[in-house]
Amino acid sequence: MGNQPMVVLSEESQRTSGDDAQSMNITAGKAVGEAVRTTLGPKGMDKLLVGSTGEVVVTNDGVTILEEMEIDHPAANMIVEVAETQEEEVSDGTTSAVIVGGDLLKQAEDLLEQDVHATSLVQGYRQAAEEATQIVEDMSIDVGTDDTKILQQIAATAMTGKGAENAKDQLAELIVNAVSSVADDDGVDTDNIEIKKAAGGALEDSELVEGVLVDKEPVHQNMPYLVEDANVAVLDDSLEVKETEVDTEVNVTDPDQLQQFLDQEEEQLREMVDEIVGAGADVVFAQDGIDDMAQHYLAEEGILAVRRIKSSDAEKIAHSTGARIVSNVTDIGAADLGSAGTVSQREIGGSQRIHIEGVEDAQPVTLLLRGGTEHVVDEIERAIEDSLGVVRVTLENGKALPGGGAPETQIARELRQFADSVGGREQLAVEAFADALEVIPRTLAENGGLDPIDSLVELRSQHEAGKTTAGLNAYTGEVINMEAEGVVEPLRVKTQAIESATEAAVMLLRIDDVIAAGELKGGQVDGDDDDAGGPPAGGPGGGMGGGMGGMGGMGGAM
Repeated sequence: MGNQPMVVLSEESQRTSGDDAQSMNITAGKAVGEAVRTTLGPKGMDKLLVGSTGEVVVTNDGVTILEEMEIDHPAANMIVEVAETQEEEVSDGTTSAVIVGGDLLKQAEDLLEQDVHATSLVQGYRQAAEEATQIVEDMSIDVGTDDTKILQQIAATAMTGKGAENAKDQLAELIVNAVSSVADDDGVDTDNIEIKKAAGGALEDSELVEGVLVDKEPVHQNMPYLVEDANVAVLDDSLEVKETEVDTEVNVTDPDQLQQFLDQEEEQLREMVDEIVGAGADVVFAQDGIDDMAQHYLAEEGILAVRRIKSSDAEKIAHSTGARIVSNVTDIGAADLGSAGTVSQREIGGSQRIHIEGVEDAQPVTLLLRGGTEHVVDEIERAIEDSLGVVRVTLENGKALPGGGAPETQIARELRQFADSVGGREQLAVEAFADALEVIPRTLAENGGLDPIDSLVELRSQHEAGKTTAGLNAYTGEVINMEAEGVVEPLRVKTQAIESATEAAVMLLRIDDVIAAGELKGGQVDGDDDDAGGPPAGGPGGGMGGGMGGMGGMGGAM
């Protein structure tokens, strides 16, 4: 008995240990970075993603791509979480964060093969990340709420390389105006900025509605199309005859009795409308239905009425106009009404919409996006959401950085100097961290059709000469002053990317044993055998292929 092995795991369990576990996890993490690398920068390419039910998404937004890919591998999902965290915290920089995370693992793999222990790598990476954060904070510039030009440049930079680039200057102005409209002493709540889409028309036709846009039309054709100096009522109620709570049966023996029932229903509806008229409302938004007879009475009174609006729209209308949401129409009074400069019906993209404008303080506001097709408008919306997020982050933090690979080049330069002061093998990890960050300018050059070596050499030369704002112009291949060129991004986008990518890489490097209750999906990322394959079948780990089998949901898009 003493010489027989003890079986602890079930027969279905799979285990990979030591170097094989590290290799598997690193391979999976690298594959995620490679999957989105071609989308980075102003000349990044798009991905066409086909879902399991046939829906199509065309985008180069990193987090959208990774979500649509339905990645199953647990180690790869840790890198995906980097993009998700980046999106939640700062809205932009998801692709950069994932690429840096993947390259940190790639650099670590080379050092592990040279017998540098993972613990030394982890310690060195953490020291390097802390120093890198300090470096970018030192090179940041101050941005205030009055620096409209810089805020517009930040918004435009976030849209660069996406579907909205052709009209990015105009859209950037709309975005900054929208954020400024909802900003208050408590900060910026972007939930007060609603984005509405309308396929058809040009991107330049997009506009900022300082108020609320409702995807509805008046319930009666004789109602006014425009109401000025409107008194607005918002109802969480219906203008219909209430049904009894219990089932009843009424026997009618005389036509006059039936007419009495009908007259009584009309009288109830008339009383409801009279309550609204008596309160002074000339525009009504109801979350429930409006009876045909009530519609007629409202139209006779010259009241514009809309029914079955969403509760979220009702809240926005109430917030914007100052109205109170009334749950029982018989209780409505003048104090419950809100006010708006104009309430009008307009046709946009082939459908009727109600515009509520001229609202005091303009909270909330609506960005109406136009575009040639649904897919175009969807991608513009993703770009706008990123831009809104970076402007919000900039106003909250008050710091910005030049873009175009300038921060990464400067960090790498100073980290190599810092590495000399770090003792032991951690010095190698700090240098590897510096090399990993240079994947950003290198990728910008590659995606722009430029020679990455020449571009990187020129960038390093400029930064050695003290030009910390020097970055790569992906269109011309020149190294220029990014701050002067107006290519600017928030400081928090960069620090968040560095911190989250480092933490994900460190977490994966600390794993030396992978135990799965069942078999992990094997496979490879399309066309990249070296980067995507796991341990060979039959080797340690058996069925635990380190590939990215869960990426199959892309329908061959990559």
